[in-house]
Amino acid sequence: MIKRALVTGASRGIGRAIATRLASEGFDLVLTCVYNIEELQKVAIDLSSQYNILCKAVLCDGADAKQVESLFEETNDFGVVVNNAGIAYVGLLQDMTIEEWDKVINTNLRSVFVTSKLAIPKMVERKEGRIINISSMWGDVGASCEVAYSASKGGVNSFTKALAKELAPSNIAVNAISCGVIDTDMNGHLSLDEKNELADCIPVGRFATTSEVADLVWNIIQSPAYLTGQIIRLDGGMI
Repeated sequence: MIKRALVTGASRGIGRAIATRLASEGFDLVLTCVYNIEELQKVAIDLSSQYNILCKAVLCDGADAKQVESLFEETNDFGVVVNNAGIAYVGLLQDMTIEEWDKVINTNLRSVFVTSKLAIPKMVERKEGRIINISSMWGDVGASCEVAYSASKGGVNSFTKALAKELAPSNIAVNAISCGVIDTDMNGHLSLDEKNELADCIPVGRFATTSEVADLVWNIIQSPAYLTGQIIRLDGGMI
């Protein structure tokens, strides 16, 4: 497998942890974000220096086909694609605007389509590759006050299963990680008491770390291509 990976939404949190893990395994990287390009550039410089790899930071909205096409014009041959970019919206559906709904769906689901579509041809040509989508347990069971987020992640799960069947003859594995509660900025709206209450609902008694997600990504990359079409839960036994 070509040791070159694309990781979207890599300026912080889960994406940054995944980028760090892949860099430690000798992968050259292309990292994207939508807003925090200065922070992403720092990440790229740090990883390049620490692990002696090639690491490029790109400002790119994964839901914007033209921006993603521009990225792929420069580098279009990836052994691994990790679709991690995502946003949340917490609030009643009746209070959500059409624009807010579209933003969640575009960021969380449309971006997975656009990036995967452009990565697939080279993977098919080489008859190998890994596409890993970062999803959520709420895509399985739904979350009150997170209807758009739940719908987008449910779409990611179905996308993963269907694309896996489509690409299996080309030896390309497509899987998703259904994350439980991860200790990231996305949970920053919760108070300490709310976090403690939520942790009490998790059988293992704590939030997952971003490095645990990154470790699972690496395990999936190393797995046989026969492991495909799976929505792998990393939720501490919560559901």
